[in-house]
Amino acid sequence: MDRRLLTLALGMFALGTDSFVFAGILPEIAHSFHVSIGAAGQLITVYALSYALLGPTIAALAANVARKRMLLGGIGLFVLANVGTLFAPNIGIALATRALAGLGAAMFSPTASGTAAALVPPERRGYALSIVVAGLTSATAMGSPLGAVIGGLASWHWTLVFVATLGSAAFAGIWALMPEVPLAPAISLSRRLAPLADSRVGLTLFATVLAQLGTFTIFCYFPVVFDRATGHHPAVLGALLVLFGLAGTTTNLLTGRILDKIGSRKVLVLMLTAVAIVTFTIPWSSAHLWSAVPAVLVWGACSWGFLNPQQFRLANLNPPMTSVLVGLNTSSTYIGVSIAGAVGAAAIPMVGAHHLGFLSSIAVVVALGVSELASRRIASVARTTATAAA
Repeated sequence: MDRRLLTLALGMFALGTDSFVFAGILPEIAHSFHVSIGAAGQLITVYALSYALLGPTIAALAANVARKRMLLGGIGLFVLANVGTLFAPNIGIALATRALAGLGAAMFSPTASGTAAALVPPERRGYALSIVVAGLTSATAMGSPLGAVIGGLASWHWTLVFVATLGSAAFAGIWALMPEVPLAPAISLSRRLAPLADSRVGLTLFATVLAQLGTFTIFCYFPVVFDRATGHHPAVLGALLVLFGLAGTTTNLLTGRILDKIGSRKVLVLMLTAVAIVTFTIPWSSAHLWSAVPAVLVWGACSWGFLNPQQFRLANLNPPMTSVLVGLNTSSTYIGVSIAGAVGAAAIPMVGAHHLGFLSSIAVVVALGVSELASRRIASVARTTATAAA
């Protein structure tokens, strides 16, 4: 295994852990800063929004910056920002440091993918990218639950020590092992955003926003949604988060083979329908551990399983712009996460955490409708193109 790729994967693992670990420690953070669970949830919102909006901008503006320097700058800022959150005296300072962490992630993530592709021969680029992406997806199965358990057994401050340590290890590995790699051809910001003018792309990305809004309205407040099932035990909470992440990782691996055979539409309909049903029933399934386990299993499998067919659909729409479209899909994911944090915060005082599933299911049902509109638009354009060619 190429140690350079493993170092990049470690950095992505740190970013992924930081993205999702706060969901498991929000009650402790809220208590520490003397704020509501909804106010603490804005730490997730700010990080996700910073990551989503700055990713395409940084990729365009810093196209001429050496890749190694960008990697070190991104992961270095990420580590310093997490240390800043660790010592933040109030929620306001913590929100500012979370925005800086999002900036660091936006600098590192697309650069890591591009660097991985440049480190290997063309015939091994898919393999290299899969290693880097595996670092991000495995964070949901291992990093986030472990960080939540650390926070529950000790303090949320130690969770951030854990995240900062991961980032520091990645920084050291990149410093020692990463060579200078050739710069990829620069793509301007306007060209990166140009695909949004295509209604097929716009509808597909809007479906991503809505689906992630539905999932993360619950996930951002996981400890208080499932508190009846976990009994406030950190180990049980961590186990449920592990189950969620492992189910999603497994589904991602399986859908990659299925998509080539049956296409994206059927997979998307299946995944979104399952997520809509599960989220709608979470007010009841979250009441007991025996019912929460299968609910989290199906929810994790299908909510994460939604991403592969989305990327597959976008890649087939415009193959030469695949990397840009996948980047836009990632930004759409984090826009959905940021909106979800705000929606959950507003809804908890009105309907209670245990009933967030009702709101989530509405967003997922609308996502299914938008996804079907995208399918029809894609088919319509394909028919028109075929007729013109004939």
